[in-house]
Order: sequence, then structure tokens, then C-alpha cells
Amino acid sequence: MKVITISKRAELAVKGGHPWVYGSEVEACPADIRPGDIVRVLSKKGKFIGSGFYNPQSKITVRIISTNANDVFDDSFWKRRVAYAIDYRLQVMRPCDFNNMRLIFGEADQLPGLTVDRFEDILSVQILSLGMELRKESIINSLIEVLRERNLSVSCVYERNDVKIRELEGISLYKGFFKSPLLKEKEQKTIAHIVENGITYNVDVENGQKTGFFLDQKFNRLAVGQIAKGKHVLDCFTHTGAFALNAAKGGAASVTAVDISEEAVTMTQHNAVQNTYKIDVVKADVFDYLVTLDKTHNHFFDYIILDPPAFSKSRQTIHEAFRGYKEINYRAMKVLPRGGYLATCSCSHFMSEELFIKMLKEAARDAGVTLKQIATRQQAPDHPIIMTIPETYYLKFFLFQIV
Repeated sequence: MKVITISKRAELAVKGGHPWVYGSEVEACPADIRPGDIVRVLSKKGKFIGSGFYNPQSKITVRIISTNANDVFDDSFWKRRVAYAIDYRLQVMRPCDFNNMRLIFGEADQLPGLTVDRFEDILSVQILSLGMELRKESIINSLIEVLRERNLSVSCVYERNDVKIRELEGISLYKGFFKSPLLKEKEQKTIAHIVENGITYNVDVENGQKTGFFLDQKFNRLAVGQIAKGKHVLDCFTHTGAFALNAAKGGAASVTAVDISEEAVTMTQHNAVQNTYKIDVVKADVFDYLVTLDKTHNHFFDYIILDPPAFSKSRQTIHEAFRGYKEINYRAMKVLPRGGYLATCSCSHFMSEELFIKMLKEAARDAGVTLKQIATRQQAPDHPIIMTIPETYYLKFFLFQIV
């Protein structure tokens, strides 16, 4: 392997458990390193720091994959790494979750740039780093083998490599079935039927958002449903209607789901019918909808769920995002009666937990209410949080009573 030298700052970051080295932190490297190569990373004093994918086209120039100087990056290495990720999930998740679960979560599983979700017997794969793209055959085939060795079937693998962020790595955009001698072409399919918390969904891995379905809120949806009995529930930014459906399953007196997207409205209506739950689905801008409820003093809803998209995807826009989160939470708090319930969350890692709590306190102060905390949660454990990699902690979820 070629050798590169990194700055003292980068050395401290990697030793502290963070796997990224930025271009400005690379102090010396041979001219003949090819993008996507695995390189040995040394300190300025020549001490071994780790090995990682090298890509000068990316702002994240090195993605550390190992800090063991003796590792050999052959097929056996990747199979061990994949097996470790799968066995972790076998330990921490319920047996029923293997029908729909994240199997690989990038840096959190020491497989930087790789995301793999399992929907029934379909694997939905997304690759966001060049190093991983160049080794995907070995890694995905290892994944198929590991799953089958643990009696978890795989009929096909669909690649969702159609996201713009790949261009920052210098890799092309595409989607389609992964070809492997371990898979039969006649078993290819793009629609899976999953069951989450006792609720059935159809997942389109070809056209659905991200890899097909958001799995990270699984246990937060369950928590919402557990206190929904007898409540009049408003699910904002409903997307597939998952929170609304969990509320209906929990015995809500009524459920209304709101989203500005026509596609989301259609999906929610379909999922409600499929599960035989009565849900009123409204196509509207959530901000406008909450403002109207507030201005008309409509306090019909006594349970509001706020699950917005990431208002901030960069550090530069966090102030605008703070205002957006505060506005919807303030309006929801104003609409809810005393004794009502609020479930609220953020899926942006730039909106830190500390900042999100600050926003909630300000919104509550301005709305003239007090928040009694029932629960605080994060993403499900199949999306593991690594304490030294703050980017892996992105989902904040709070459940309150308004008093």
C-alpha cells in the first residue's frame, strides 16, 4: 500500500475515534496513488495511524477503515467486517425486525459510504464512497453469504446509487440490480411487503425515498402508538403515514395525516386502506395548516406529531433551520390543549440535541406552555450511534405532555 502523512490535528481526530481525514489535513502523499486505493496513514513522526480509502476528488480525502497495522484487505477481511455488523443486529434487534432492518450503517459499521437495508428478502444498497464502489462485489457477495449462513434469505440486491452526493466522490449515478453468481435473475423484484410494529407496508426499493423506506423511527412510532388511545391525533409531514398508522393501531379516537406531497398523500391513503384503519389524509403545507388551526383557535387535536424532513443539510443553514423547527413546534404547542401530547423530532445531525432542546424551550416559552417530558429517544439501534462520530447521531425524538 502507498503511504500518506497527515497533520497533527488529523492524527488526534483519528486516534480519538473519528474516521475522516480532510484534504487540507494531508501533508504528504505519492503522486501515483490512484483514487479509491487503500493507503497506510502515518503521523508526521512516521507512526502508523490507520488504513483507509483515498480519494483526492472528495473533501473527505481519506476514510479510515482500520487502525490495525496487521489487517490484510482481502475477501476474508470484508466478510468478517460484514459478519460483525449482522451479528450485532441479531443481538440487539427483535426477531420480527429482520423483515425490515438496516444491516449496514456506513461509518458506524466501519464500512464507510455503504448503506444496506433489508426489506423482506430484498437488499437495498447505496454506496457513497469511491473506495466502497470499487470493492462492492466482494463486500455485497460476502453480505449475501453471511445472511444465508444465518438463515436469512436474499433473493436479489437492488442498487440505489442515484444520489447527487456520489458526484462529489467522482462516481457516476445509476440504479439497478446487482449481478452476482449467488443470485438468480428470475428472482429479481423491486416491491417488498414488510411488517413493522404489526403494520403492513409495500416498499418500492426502485423509486422510494433513500433506500425505499425510513426504518430509523421504528421504535419511536411504537412509542407514539402506546399513548394514542382515545386521542385525536394530527400527524404532520406524514410521508408514508407510518406515525399515523401506529396511532390508529394504538386506539386513537381519530387520526388526521397532513403532507404537502401528492405522492405522500397517495401512499398514506393506500397504507391506511391496506391496514383497514380510518385516517383522514389532507394535502396541505404543514406550516399553513398549523397557522390556520392557531388563528381559528381550533383545539380539536390533543396529540400532534411533528416529523419534518431535515431542515438543515449543512452547518451554514442551521440558523434558518432553527427558526423553521421553532415555528412548527410553537404553532403545535399553541394549538394543543392543556394535557395534550406532542411528539417532535429532527433528523438533521447539524441540529444537535443541545440545539434542539434550546429550540424547544424557546418555543414553549413563546407559546406560554410547560413541557413535561415523557421520553427522549434516538434512531433505532440498527442505526448505531458511535460516540466518537457525531455524524452517526442524527435523529432526536421527544415526547411531551403540554401542561
